[in-house]
Amino acid sequence: MRVIGTAGHVDHGKSTLVQALTGIHPDRLKEEREREMTIDLGFAWLSLPPADDDSPGEEVGIIDVPGHRDFIENMLAGVGGIDAALFVVAADEGVMPQTREHLAILDILQIQGGVVALTKVDLLYDPEWLDLVENDLRTVLSGTVLENSPILRVSSNTMQGIPELKKALSASLFTHPLRPDLNRPRLPVDRAFSMPGFGTVVTGTLVDGSFQAGDEIEVLPQALRGRIRGLQTHKQKEQIAVPGSRTAINISGLSLEQIARGDVVAHPGDYRTTQRLDAVFRLLPASSQPLHHNTEVKLFINTSEVLARLRLLGAEEILPGQQGWLQLEMSEPIVCVRGDRYILRRPSPGETLGGGKIVDPHPKRRHKRFSSEVLKRLEDLLQGTPEDVLLQALNVSGAASVKDLVARSNLPSQSAFPALQTLAENGLLINLDRAAEPDLQEFQPDELLVSKHLWEQLSSQVTQELSAYHIRYPLRTGLPREELKSRLKEMLRPSPRLFNAAMRRLEGEGLVRESGPAVSLPGHTLRFTPAQEAQVDRLLRRFTDAPYAPPTLKECQLEVGEEVVSALVEQGRLVAVPPDLLFRQEDYDQMLTELRGLFSQHKELTVAQVRDHFNTSRRYILTWLEYLDSQGITVRSGDARRLKG
Repeated sequence: MRVIGTAGHVDHGKSTLVQALTGIHPDRLKEEREREMTIDLGFAWLSLPPADDDSPGEEVGIIDVPGHRDFIENMLAGVGGIDAALFVVAADEGVMPQTREHLAILDILQIQGGVVALTKVDLLYDPEWLDLVENDLRTVLSGTVLENSPILRVSSNTMQGIPELKKALSASLFTHPLRPDLNRPRLPVDRAFSMPGFGTVVTGTLVDGSFQAGDEIEVLPQALRGRIRGLQTHKQKEQIAVPGSRTAINISGLSLEQIARGDVVAHPGDYRTTQRLDAVFRLLPASSQPLHHNTEVKLFINTSEVLARLRLLGAEEILPGQQGWLQLEMSEPIVCVRGDRYILRRPSPGETLGGGKIVDPHPKRRHKRFSSEVLKRLEDLLQGTPEDVLLQALNVSGAASVKDLVARSNLPSQSAFPALQTLAENGLLINLDRAAEPDLQEFQPDELLVSKHLWEQLSSQVTQELSAYHIRYPLRTGLPREELKSRLKEMLRPSPRLFNAAMRRLEGEGLVRESGPAVSLPGHTLRFTPAQEAQVDRLLRRFTDAPYAPPTLKECQLEVGEEVVSALVEQGRLVAVPPDLLFRQEDYDQMLTELRGLFSQHKELTVAQVRDHFNTSRRYILTWLEYLDSQGITVRSGDARRLKG
């Protein structure tokens, strides 16, 4: 699921265009309706048509942002979580100041997808004027992330170009991959409110993982704990919220006063807050002056806004249009990760300075400003650490041998193997051919590695399958191993070795128990109900009364049921002698002991001799002796038997 964000100058028709596309007016505040001007973030959604025959249509969210310069900071709270931009320029005015500023922000944030809407074309009757406006717009877009984006002429009043605009948005999204599920969900809060009967609700764009109803969550930076009571996407109740979706979370255990825009909702322990970060920065070419060391700035990252003091690294100043290194020290803690993009603004007078990408969200200390070692490390981080490269490769494949993973990463072994050890120690990859605790022994080429995400999915699915099987078949030892493997087929695709290695690991961790061909949860035992126990007692008395001519398999099944008979066999209380006989274990053992005694007196025994000894029918003894033949205990010679060996 993806999110589109509007951008453009005030009064160029962004909100009206959103309404034409979706049927939903995004302005939700009374003041916005009265002033006919977007002040805060607005939200809507629609189902886009297929971009072409090879692409499906999809439901997307839309964030409508303010265009007025007085509300640019509200705009920044919404634009950071979008996958594509709907860049709006009014045909009757053309490019205006906020057009350029919004474009610069999209460029800094590297919003790759986008479509340009030339609105209000119904107000103009001169095609040459429209051509001039479009040519001017092309010049402005040149060299930016929207340089190659299509420009569509539309009217929200007449609906001219609206179907084509929907298709262009679909095509733009289709060319970019979905957000990855890294199993570390975080939702930067862009809105918090309370609903009667529900309590606290927060909204935002979910990234880096999925949330599920019932999950325990942590609200950062305050480190407050709560639980997800319910989830919604586009006003539809969901059990699971997926990466990239506009998500509303109903939180129990926390009040509205405890949460605000800029907070982050995550699973407990997944993220750490920071008040210092290292970043690469580019100053906008249109900046009014160079950027100097120790400047106070406003930092905008995801939905948070915080004052920060910047330290220039490796330079005394950054000139307009140039790039450099910063260490930012924030006045309040925030949550961010490596690779997050950010915007800096001058607090007063308000001006967008530029932005860039975080390369280290948790530097250990203040850096020496002109240290060549520090600058080299930052350059390496910008390109990606060995850990980052390996983790990304493993997340894509799910599971791979050490040899294959290192080959895919294209890293030299001298940097790859220490990085693998670091990832294992941090729990970000699992070595299925090692004990649960990582050690310092060097990784071996054929050892099987699995991503944390896939391992948690696989472990959870095994537990769910076994739990459901025990509920359905409480009198069976466990789920047949091969049936479990079949049920996990999709998860096991990355490696033919994955199932066996995973089962060894799960059993070693005490999460499953293997008993012959069956797999069960460790606490599972066969327990009869009181009514079944009474039936079993009656049945076993029949075995006691006639130990060498007991009831047949069919008779037992008719009396107590197939599941109870199977359970008695699995418990070892009855011994199955195919095709249709059962003996109590103690009676079977006694018969075998007596048979061996007979063979000590006779080299060979006929069926009749054995039948007479046990005073039973030929049918019982013949079936039993044929079973002993199959087990390698006796050997047939004509109508007689002798002990094997």
